[in-house]
Amino acid sequence: MKHTQMPAHLFLASLGKTMLRPGGRRATERILDHLQLKRHSTVLEVAPNMGTTTIHIARTYGCKVVAVDLHRPSLEKAKENVKKAGLEDQIEILVGDARNLPFSDGTFDAVINEAMLTMLPNKGKQQALQEYYRVLKKGGRLGTHDVGLQEPLSPKLLDRFHKQLKIPATPLTVTEWNSLFAQVPFSQVEYHATTMSLMSLDGMLIDEGWEGTIQILQNSGQSEEKRARFLEMASFFSQNSHIFGSCTFHAIK
Repeated sequence: MKHTQMPAHLFLASLGKTMLRPGGRRATERILDHLQLKRHSTVLEVAPNMGTTTIHIARTYGCKVVAVDLHRPSLEKAKENVKKAGLEDQIEILVGDARNLPFSDGTFDAVINEAMLTMLPNKGKQQALQEYYRVLKKGGRLGTHDVGLQEPLSPKLLDRFHKQLKIPATPLTVTEWNSLFAQVPFSQVEYHATTMSLMSLDGMLIDEGWEGTIQILQNSGQSEEKRARFLEMASFFSQNSHIFGSCTFHAIK
């Protein structure tokens, strides 16, 4: 597949970006603080991409993690990364759909999902949240991290957003996210909204460090096609930073 046609997250991953979330490392850490993981916790990550957060959870907390995704090439890459990390005894990688999870009711202490719900139509978002609620144990915790709009998008800007992502995503305002979560019977729901750091230089330095950021920039300059796509994405989110933000939601069953 040409780099100009890749979904944005796969294109950025091909350049060496490991944190592929709108709010970056800081938003992920906020979710993990909420989940209150312990060594005995059983954790489900939905849409783990290359397994960066899955591996971090298993390594940091010593708990068991199951990761599910529908994108098989990403799962294969995640399996490779898990093997390199020596965590195959703690992490299980499976094919699975967030809207119809292959697990019994009340299986997990925690569910984490980042930068995926936006990719689903609104009905799919609701189905996924219902499934997260179903597979959590009583008192279990959910943490999600996604795009949070400051205002609804005009049809023109939504079209430009789709052209950047190469995916027909459905981003929501924080108010719309709140309305969606209100349809699921969680006992507590809290949110935190912040800026989008995915493509900013400051965000990349926090997420990838100096060496990682330099490598990404070097990789993006390997061809005119890569350079043009990278600069176009960075310019789009910079110009519209007053609209495109990041939000995390913390919920308890």
